Amino acid sequence: MSDFTFNRRRFLKGATASIALTALGAQGMNFTNPPKPLRVALIGTGWYGKSDLLRLIQVAPVNVVALCDVDKNMLEKAAELVSQRQQSKKKPKLYGDYKKLLAENKLDIVVIGTPDHWHALQTIDAIKAGAHVYVQKPISKDVMEGEAMVAAARKYNKVVQVGTQRKSTPHLIDAKKNIVDAGLLGKISHVEMCCYFHMRANGNPPEQPVPAFLDYEMWTGPAPLRPYDGLPHVRWWRTFMEYGNGIMGDMCIHMFDTARWMLNLGWPKKISSTGGIYVQKEGKSNIADTQYALFEYDGLNCVWQHRSWGAPANPEYPWSLTLYGDKGTLFASTMQCDFVPVGEGGESKKVHIDVVYEKEKYPEDVTEPTEPKIELNAAPATRLHMRDFLAAIEKGSRPVADIEEGHISTASCLLANISMQLGRPLVYDPKKREVVGDPEATALLKKPYRQPYVHPDPNQV
Repeated sequence: MSDFTFNRRRFLKGATASIALTALGAQGMNFTNPPKPLRVALIGTGWYGKSDLLRLIQVAPVNVVALCDVDKNMLEKAAELVSQRQQSKKKPKLYGDYKKLLAENKLDIVVIGTPDHWHALQTIDAIKAGAHVYVQKPISKDVMEGEAMVAAARKYNKVVQVGTQRKSTPHLIDAKKNIVDAGLLGKISHVEMCCYFHMRANGNPPEQPVPAFLDYEMWTGPAPLRPYDGLPHVRWWRTFMEYGNGIMGDMCIHMFDTARWMLNLGWPKKISSTGGIYVQKEGKSNIADTQYALFEYDGLNCVWQHRSWGAPANPEYPWSLTLYGDKGTLFASTMQCDFVPVGEGGESKKVHIDVVYEKEKYPEDVTEPTEPKIELNAAPATRLHMRDFLAAIEKGSRPVADIEEGHISTASCLLANISMQLGRPLVYDPKKREVVGDPEATALLKKPYRQPYVHPDPNQV
């Protein structure tokens, strides 16, 4: 057997279809053609909110009845785009207050694409309003928010799919099945995860008046109110710990969640992290530009490293995970996978698997006028993720990125941030919802909310 590369066209025709059928079953495929269109709303009409919604429109008959955003300009543009893309050609009703949207519309699905600090309240309120939810990662700003989100999903029996779509990425599904599960790696005892993208916004814009089209108070919501210094959309809000969870919560969660899925891992036994702002000290940003984290399991370590400066360790895999086994190594990213066996004389040979694109089948992926443009490599994964979400709703089952799995991956990254802040390892007890033997760390599991917002309680959702 010689070294080979998967033929992408053959993979598209065969593997993608079989993956979809396996993941969804016959019922899941039927659910993409329900008796009447599903009533859908989107909260947060920015880059990824629109991208998620438009992928849903591509795979199922839906009626997008409402959109919500605190930016009136962004909201109007999103409404125009949705009216062009959905089958009814109707323009959705527009809202600046998501609670009013939920109160005035009977919804089957709510898609949430707001910043991290809004995810918990909006998810829980949508569940209580009777909707199933698709929410972006990381699911929460603090650990107790995540616990409350899981509790709400279970109490009201709603499906919540998290936007960790690596679990629905065709080439990663194939690598899990035919390399990891097939035992080609042997015993796996080490995982390395990394991100070396220069993605940390770090400017010094001056304070300025809030524009009339933006409700900045509502945008801030339960988070601390920073002086307004420009539109927070896309990257700016992520550069502040007041609203996001740093590169750890933005990028590590994807790779750590993928490692957990591939290796069937639950909560880490211990989490430790170190890092800070080592290089990029000239701007307002308060997220770490350098961070190392260790997620410990029995006989296995998962290690994360990010730098928003300098060169990547492996230019072919600047944002990736690497599984090390005694028989081989698997390099995996959103763009490709490479299996390299140990030694030259064994039965296993090198394997390369490329990302799947579906530009011919979905030409609107290329012409979509969203800014910035959609991630073409992620579009097939998001479509498959949406199909899995729909199948779980129909069957009353758990989706591949169920809220509990999203919570474990999110909370582990948040605990890493707390470990970096306190300078010591943490052991989290998910049953007691506390950091073992560490009252100071336990107190940080719940962030204070700005009045009049009330932090959700997992015991009282």
